[in-house]
Amino acid sequence: MNHGSIGLVAERCTSCMICARQCPVWCIRIDSHTERRGAPEDRRPRSVKVLDRFEIDWGVCMFCGICITDCPFDALEWQDGRVRTADARPGLRQLWEPDEPIGPGTADGQR
Repeated sequence: MNHGSIGLVAERCTSCMICARQCPVWCIRIDSHTERRGAPEDRRPRSVKVLDRFEIDWGVCMFCGICITDCPFDALEWQDGRVRTADARPGLRQLWEPDEPIGPGTADGQR
């Protein structure tokens, strides 16, 4: 597999923020919220973070792969294909929101 771009496997992501914190250039942005899981009568319902938004700024990314290596849940992976070109920096941001794939060719505003 070529190292053309970085893809998100959303169902594996726990919004732990390790990828964003380990990135040397801070090109990853994650938004999430906390939900309570379990029956209402449970004394201590479990709280889990739910991914709302995942964004990579390809104009800043060095494609070093640290985010992929450090993710303990294998939620990021190398993908074939190249990152879409853009005329301006805002077009280099790749956004994932629930029910949308993230990978090559899904840049923000160009779905």
